[in-house]
Amino acid sequence: MTTDSSASSLIIGGAASSPRAPLPTLPPLALYIHIPWCVRKCPYCDFNSHTASPVLPEQEYVDALLADLDQDLHAVYGRELTSIFFGGGTPSLFSAEALGRLLKGVEQRIPFAADIEITLEANPGTFEQEKFVAYRKLGINRLSIGIQSFQQEKLEALGRIHNGDEAVRAAGMARQAGFDNFNLDLMHGLPDQSLDDALSDLRQAIALQPTHISWYQLTLEPNTVFWNQPPVLPEDDTLWDIQEAGQALLAEHGYAQYEVSAYAQAGRPARHNLNYWSFGDFIGIGAGAHGKLSHPDGRIVRTWKTRLPKDYLNPAKSFQAGEKSLSNDEMPFEFLMNALRLTAGVESRLYPERTGLSLETLAEGRRDAEQSGLLQVEPSRLAATERGQLFLNDLLQQFLN
Repeated sequence: MTTDSSASSLIIGGAASSPRAPLPTLPPLALYIHIPWCVRKCPYCDFNSHTASPVLPEQEYVDALLADLDQDLHAVYGRELTSIFFGGGTPSLFSAEALGRLLKGVEQRIPFAADIEITLEANPGTFEQEKFVAYRKLGINRLSIGIQSFQQEKLEALGRIHNGDEAVRAAGMARQAGFDNFNLDLMHGLPDQSLDDALSDLRQAIALQPTHISWYQLTLEPNTVFWNQPPVLPEDDTLWDIQEAGQALLAEHGYAQYEVSAYAQAGRPARHNLNYWSFGDFIGIGAGAHGKLSHPDGRIVRTWKTRLPKDYLNPAKSFQAGEKSLSNDEMPFEFLMNALRLTAGVESRLYPERTGLSLETLAEGRRDAEQSGLLQVEPSRLAATERGQLFLNDLLQQFLN
């Protein structure tokens, strides 16, 4: 475990030379639950996922998740959960009984907000009508369905276990099970994909009328099969054409872009992700889960849990693999790498409210970013320009000490 110096310490240079004030109010609190098993590991995936055995250790894993949560409770006493997100892996491999026992255990420990958003990630190959009706009865009120493509050739190239017909049926089954709020995950820039291929996928997704579409470009990540055996991807000009035409098509059908790769119908952005991007707090439980919690005295602590399921389930090992208190000079980058993903950015006042630091600690980087045309010149907001959204890494470099 590594821990930085306390928040009251002053480090010479940049934002670190400004003292951090106690936070006036704590941000909203969310819970991320990681279920690490998949039917099969996809060749592009760099998430902490592992091929499932024929029988999953549901009972033992739920017990471990609740014990893990118990160790974090001291840091969130008196607060309530505004959202829960089951990620993975493929959380829909777990039975409704297991998830029901888990949700009941969570609510006994931390109160739920009256309008809590509870999202479950699911893949079309795991859709069972009866199971998803049961999920809805548990209070899970949002699904995120991993489609990626509707075209068989592309699905095979991505190593997906479902076909296009199953993807279409999954959306219908979600609605029939009582989910009036669901996301479709769709990728573009796939191996040998043309502009027409990409727009065909997008039109099919729009026709299914999800409330939210996550539409993002395939990237080759280290420690994946695709990284070591890269497929032939579209040329940059084709990728640019896909991006422009796809964004126009989504806007035409009422899906407003509110984040780099997120598009939603009016009033339907993902609240869990909005909280994350606006530097809210979240507990992370499960193998490899990450968390971030603010404390009234101004400390902001990131945590990460033991990564391998066998170690996470081993009572002789600690759930927590490490923690880090953010120092003052790290704060601008930590805050902005999330907030500037939002197309509208955030109100400037959120920076001192969520970090305990004055806006003056951003002054130099802000001036340079505005002069380079990457940040909007708007005192009341911190928001990237259209160019800044395209070159977000360059924009963030302005705030590194």
